Amino acid sequence: MNNIRNFCIIAHIDHGKSTLADRLLERTNTIQITEGQMLDDMDLERERGITIKSHAIQMEYDYDGGVAAVDGPAKGRYVLNLIDTPGHVDFSYEVSRSIAACEGALLVVDATQGVQAQTISNLYMAIDQDLEIVPVVNKIDMPNAMPEEVADEIVDLIGCDHEDIIFASGKTGEGVDDVLRAVVERIPSPKGDTEAPLQALIFDSVFNSFRGIIAYFKIVNGKISKGDKVKFFNTGMEYDADEVGVLRMDMIPRQTLKAGEVGYIISGIKDAKEVKVGDTITHIARPCDKAIEGFQEVKPMVFAGVYPIDPTDYENLRASLEKLQLNDASLTFTPESSVALGFGFRCGFLGLLHMEIVQERLDREFNMDVITTVPNVSYMVYDKQGGSKEVHNPSGLPEVTAIDHIEEPYIKASVITSANYIGPIMKLCLDKRGELIKQEYVSGNRIELQFYLPLGEIVIDFYDKLKSVSKGYASFDYHVCGYRPSRLVKLDILLNGEPVDALSTLTHQDNSVPFGRRMCEKLKELIPRQQFDIAIQAAIGAKIIARETVKQVRKDVTAKCYGGDVSRKRKLLEKQKRGKKRMKQIGNVEVPQKAFLAVLKLD
Repeated sequence: MNNIRNFCIIAHIDHGKSTLADRLLERTNTIQITEGQMLDDMDLERERGITIKSHAIQMEYDYDGGVAAVDGPAKGRYVLNLIDTPGHVDFSYEVSRSIAACEGALLVVDATQGVQAQTISNLYMAIDQDLEIVPVVNKIDMPNAMPEEVADEIVDLIGCDHEDIIFASGKTGEGVDDVLRAVVERIPSPKGDTEAPLQALIFDSVFNSFRGIIAYFKIVNGKISKGDKVKFFNTGMEYDADEVGVLRMDMIPRQTLKAGEVGYIISGIKDAKEVKVGDTITHIARPCDKAIEGFQEVKPMVFAGVYPIDPTDYENLRASLEKLQLNDASLTFTPESSVALGFGFRCGFLGLLHMEIVQERLDREFNMDVITTVPNVSYMVYDKQGGSKEVHNPSGLPEVTAIDHIEEPYIKASVITSANYIGPIMKLCLDKRGELIKQEYVSGNRIELQFYLPLGEIVIDFYDKLKSVSKGYASFDYHVCGYRPSRLVKLDILLNGEPVDALSTLTHQDNSVPFGRRMCEKLKELIPRQQFDIAIQAAIGAKIIARETVKQVRKDVTAKCYGGDVSRKRKLLEKQKRGKKRMKQIGNVEVPQKAFLAVLKLD
């Protein structure tokens, strides 16, 4: 166990985590680097240049003794288990799970940008779990790098010595040996008892169509061998360990894994509900006393309906969501139905990027064509008889005349930012109907602002705007603190007089008219022209508040008339008009998927 090191790489978006991971893999001769970001194996990750999933991989490193103290690590071969984590705030749950499986973390900071919001929030997560932090200033080869200033920021942030900071470049490979040496010298080896009852923490799982569900785990105590009878502590399910092994670029089977090691288990599990990330694996014959702690429960922020385009695909969509949930533990879903769209699921996401990624993955990995409704939160509706009900979906709202009042969920939000951006951030929060509770300086130039905000106002574009006004230098955390009465109205979108319930939203009375107008204008751009006029209207109850018209496509029926009496032209135009009218009665308007998504992008 003294020769094992488990560590993860944490950083803000685009600070070069995956590129640095490539250099580490190359230097330890684990794999040949054929293209950039070898660990980002999903097409989506490559296209967008972001890490979505945490990736675990094992490396072997020959340590030459370095200049460590007498009681430092011995010369020899060390096993390094690396987990590369995402940087985007929507995937911070992935980071919290990776941190639970490690003893140390490389804190990577871009030499051109300095310490940023996600750096701070990921760092706090790592410190909460008592991880050893190894600070690395990356991208020092860039012409606009400011390594010394950034190093000073890191010293202020974590209170380390200037000599502890490693200067490296993921692109050129400079400083990579120092990073590997620091991992061996500074990060503690795992603490655990090989002879104690087995305790292994599941930190991720994937679905394989041939082998069933594969769970990734870190052994805290005890050991596990091929053929052992094991059980999952929280679900109580029992299995045979058909195969255990370690994670390289592919999975490499081993006979036995001991305390401190990170590996995988295949036991022919077919049902997604049986594997819960954060669960503990133990032996049936000699179980452990209690499960391993230290796991956060996921908090969905955004709810949206996901419906199959073809109603017969409902069961396939359920199976796809279950498989996706294995790989993405922060996704939650419950069945629901809609008048226009039939049966589907109400899904909870961590944010809008997470929602987009889930949609893309359903399309690419499971071939599911889905429609996603406008995201919203759940409301409490009180009727005039004194009854109340929880509404997740605007279409579930009772008639306006029957409603006494509506209450919406409020959150207590905490924003940590640099003092330079207080003005724009305050304006943003107050525009979102927020009220300031307090502001106080945390350290140096950093300040914490606390607000009460309606959850419905922050689900659509609050994160993006907060990042824009603070140049990425603001971290945001929240918890729900109850419901408050609010003047909310249901905004319906009508196409040729027919309401489209997937586009209806609950919005505050003051925002309803400008929001309705913007929605109509956006839909006018996106709905393709038909053979007849399409009227797009926004309505609150029976009152129309905005209207746009998509003009019909017309054939020039009078082109063949040259000269002659005008009544010939009029006769042809009247005939065309009657045809268009008949078409309008039987024609239906197809709303493209882009239109449902565009509503989210309204500014």
